[in-house]
Order: sequence, then structure tokens, then C-alpha cells
Amino acid sequence: MLRIVFMGTPDIACPTLQALASTPDFQVVGVVVQPDKPKGRDLKLQPPPVKELALHLGLPVLQPERARNEAFIAQLRELRPDLIAVLAYGQILPQALLDIPPHGCLNVHTSLLPRWRGAAPIQWAILEGDAETGVTIMRMDAGLDTGGIISTRATAIVPEDNAQTLHDRLAVLGAELLVQTLPRYVSGELPPHPQPAEGVTYARKLTKDDGRLDWSQPASVLHNRLRAFTPWPGTFTFLPAQPRPLLLKVWRAELAHAGDLPATSATPGQVLSAEKAGILVACREGALRLLEVQKEGSRRLAAGEFLSGQPLTPGTLLG
Repeated sequence: MLRIVFMGTPDIACPTLQALASTPDFQVVGVVVQPDKPKGRDLKLQPPPVKELALHLGLPVLQPERARNEAFIAQLRELRPDLIAVLAYGQILPQALLDIPPHGCLNVHTSLLPRWRGAAPIQWAILEGDAETGVTIMRMDAGLDTGGIISTRATAIVPEDNAQTLHDRLAVLGAELLVQTLPRYVSGELPPHPQPAEGVTYARKLTKDDGRLDWSQPASVLHNRLRAFTPWPGTFTFLPAQPRPLLLKVWRAELAHAGDLPATSATPGQVLSAEKAGILVACREGALRLLEVQKEGSRRLAAGEFLSGQPLTPGTLLG
């Protein structure tokens, strides 16, 4: 029986932990997650999703402040893992930890490496208009997602996808692929092979500022941004107002059809029409119809409901 330590923190890692714990040939001897964090208005400490699942499954949980802590690394050695599986743990692992298990540390990465190494591969794949993405099982080394590839599985990115739907699909794909890969990897049937030098891209960590809609870009680019940043960090623009512009979050939008566009060119960010069906906004190329929005200090509303309390006249400039 393969002794496994699992390292993961957010909900995307839960299906993988569940799959490992449910496979008779594997024994999960420990689960490592990030420390509990304060949340909500009262800042009450909340356990990460993986911790909650691990406790439900009756598995021992470790929550070091830092993965390179010597006392924690000693604890890991005492668990005598044959292999460590990692998915979205949230800290860079030191070489001393990578060297503990005889079969190494395997990472489930939510992209087709070497494309989109880094912190936000799901969002960047949608943002850049990729036709497909997937999951990669790799043997970890000291670099940032640079280890040898053991197995991959691809999935198409469809127009209806946003970061949440793709996140959920990749969570399941990653769990399935890891469980299928491990026996063949441990037996030597699936050795790691180096990542190609060509095609390397990096998915840097996102900030809230990344969500600002720049109307001087084509509508298709902005639509990808909205899909990529739903549900976080979200996209936004600003309504003209005094004494200062008001933030307007954009929750849902669609590309306008060619027949909906004016015969003459419009200024990027200009409201072309504001109707129950949506708020049509000009872009550098084409237009975006805003379907669901939220003004700061207000609640999320369909375009028609929003306009009943906040009329917008054609020609208004969003920015």
C-alpha cells in the first residue's frame, strides 16, 4: 500500500484528496494545509476546505506557518510517506521537503505545461483566448512548475466557460488523472520527461486592479476578461458622477451582434443604448452588452432593474 501525504488548501484540491482517500491501494497518512484564516465581519478563524474534508475523513492534519520550518519537516519524515501529492497548497516547497519521499513529490497543475506556469493558470488560459487547457501531473523540483511531466489530460474551453466552471471541471479531471497515474508512475511505467523549452508562459497572480475594463480594447478581449475574472477578482468600470465617479461591477455580459452596432464609429466606453435587454457599450472593435451589474453601495441587478433606478442616456462615457 502506497503511503501518501497530501498537501492542498482550497476547494479545488478537495476532489483529489477524496479520490486518494477512497482508493484501496493508497493510504493517506497526513494532510498538510495552510493555517486557518480570519474571515467575515467578526474575523473569526475559518478552516480551509481541505482541512474540513480531512477532518471529516478522519485524517491527521498539519498546518505549519511555513513549509520550510524544520520542526514541520521533521514531522513529515516521521510519517514516512512513499510519495507526497500536491495541489494548490499555496507555498513554495523547499528541497529538504521534496527529498523526503522515495517517489518524490507530485504536483497536480491546472494547465497543460509548460503553458501557464504559476499562480493563476485557469484565469490566464481564458483571458488569452486559449482553445483548450487541462491538468498536468509533474514531479516537482525547486523551480516554479518546471518539473518533469508524467501525464496530462486536456479539456476544451467553451464560450460558456468562466473561471468557476473551468475550475470545477479541472478539479475533477485532476483527481481522476492523479489516481490513474500513480500506480503506473510508481511501477516505472510512466517516468517523468522534461518539459519542452518552447511554449513557456507564466500566469502571474491576479489583483483586483486587473479587473478594470479598458474600453479601448476589442469587445472579444473584454469578454474574455470578464469570463476569466468571474467570480474573482471580478470586472468593473466607472459611472460618471459627482463628486467622484462610481464603481460599477460587471457580473455578466455578452458580445453584441453586428446588426446591433451603429453605422458610424463610437468612442470606446460610450453607451450606445440602455434598455431592459442590456447596456450596450462601444469598444475599440465591436461592443459589449452588459447584462448584470452592481453599483457600489448597491446590490447585484439585471440591467433592466439597474436602469429603473439609474437611467443611462446614450452617449454617456464609462471609464
